[in-house]
Amino acid sequence: MTVTIEIAWILTVVLAALRFGTVLALTPIFGAASVPGHLRILFVVGITAVMVSGLQIQPAQLPISLGAFTLAALSELTLGALLAFGVFTAFGAFLLAGRIMDIQLGFGVASLIDPANRTPSPLLGTVLNLIAVALFFAVDGHHLLIRGLAFSFEHLPPGTLISQFDAGAVAAQFGGMFVYAVALAAPVLFVILLIDVVLAVIARSMPQVNVFIVSLPLKIFVGLTMLAISLRYVAPLVARIFESIFEYWHRVLT
Repeated sequence: MTVTIEIAWILTVVLAALRFGTVLALTPIFGAASVPGHLRILFVVGITAVMVSGLQIQPAQLPISLGAFTLAALSELTLGALLAFGVFTAFGAFLLAGRIMDIQLGFGVASLIDPANRTPSPLLGTVLNLIAVALFFAVDGHHLLIRGLAFSFEHLPPGTLISQFDAGAVAAQFGGMFVYAVALAAPVLFVILLIDVVLAVIARSMPQVNVFIVSLPLKIFVGLTMLAISLRYVAPLVARIFESIFEYWHRVLT
């Protein structure tokens, strides 16, 4: 039995793997630090090889020199970073919402070690981000992610040189992160604002009361209670955040 491997197929897989690997490396979905690096590489190359063979993806142009291959590789890394930005900002909305609530509830003085990148992260932000990742897998978002990558290979084949991109889509996605973060934290922020108003009135009418000591446990209790209640009604908002990833990809790729 003779096995024939074409150089064109190998170059296509390598270029496609650079785009695929960049998307996964810069997002919190598959970025767990406990996964060994060689397993990540095998996973990316394996999925990419199957995708290239199954979809019969052909390179935009076959690099015939080291310089051409380097230029094509840089273009793939750039495109992968653009696609990863959409995923990163979507999950960043949960992290930012948690950070805002942390500051208002008094958790801003504490932080957790994020298991994905081993850096200090906000308390509620880390919790919301992990819940978002679990929900993303629960609704088969990882399948849509792979389909989106296949869509990118069909519209921009491996080796396509990126000369320009929709900067408006990048700016809109970045701004959307703040909008979604405020929308997620809005119920808690509104309740905490009411508590601050009430405590301000108490502080003016009864100066002998230590408002700081009273407000800290009160804000934590009421804030966490409101957060638990509001989580039952944020499903449409979470779905909209996940949809924004693929809407952003469509604007960047077309």
